[in-house]
Amino acid sequence: MPEINPESRSAIQPELLAGENILWAGQPNTGVIFRKDDLWLIPFSLMWGGFAIFWMAGASGFWPPSHHSGRPWLFAVIWGTPFVLMGQYMIWGRFFYAAWKKRRTHYAVTDRRVVVVQNAWKRQVASADVDGLLSITKVEGRNGVGTLRFAPSGPLWSRRGGLGAWTVMEVGIYPTFMDIDDVQSVYRLVSDLRERAPAPKASH
Repeated sequence: MPEINPESRSAIQPELLAGENILWAGQPNTGVIFRKDDLWLIPFSLMWGGFAIFWMAGASGFWPPSHHSGRPWLFAVIWGTPFVLMGQYMIWGRFFYAAWKKRRTHYAVTDRRVVVVQNAWKRQVASADVDGLLSITKVEGRNGVGTLRFAPSGPLWSRRGGLGAWTVMEVGIYPTFMDIDDVQSVYRLVSDLRERAPAPKASH
């Protein structure tokens, strides 16, 4: 059975229901992990960031070199600054932001639920009953690090929206275990709990 991280156990403990027991608890791997979205995000961010810096250099009079004195094109500089900052975030800032959120994110599998707790800008919690999971999607990468996505039963279910890999550690409506070590063991634990869960009673 996967090990229980004491820090994650403490973070999850306030969310437990009466009589609920933690079977596994852990955090995301804080290393830089590339995903399929990065195949287009990285080239796009480099083009965006490069163009924004080129624009700012031209607007400030640094490129092409100017031999006459004069004020920079103030409006262009003000206009271009947000694009430069956004470009820097897309190139490298998003990885630091994801690592910051990973250190504040905790996952748990209990004898009843899968739970996500994140203490970042605010405390966010997402959970789903094991016996109500419609499916479990596992994506496993190198060294056993991977992601588990849980879909609850019901007519409405959608994946996390937003900007994809740019906001990869956002907590959605339904729990997702992002970048966990030994993902296969956690997957097997949840699958076994799901199989042993009593079948829902048919409605008349």
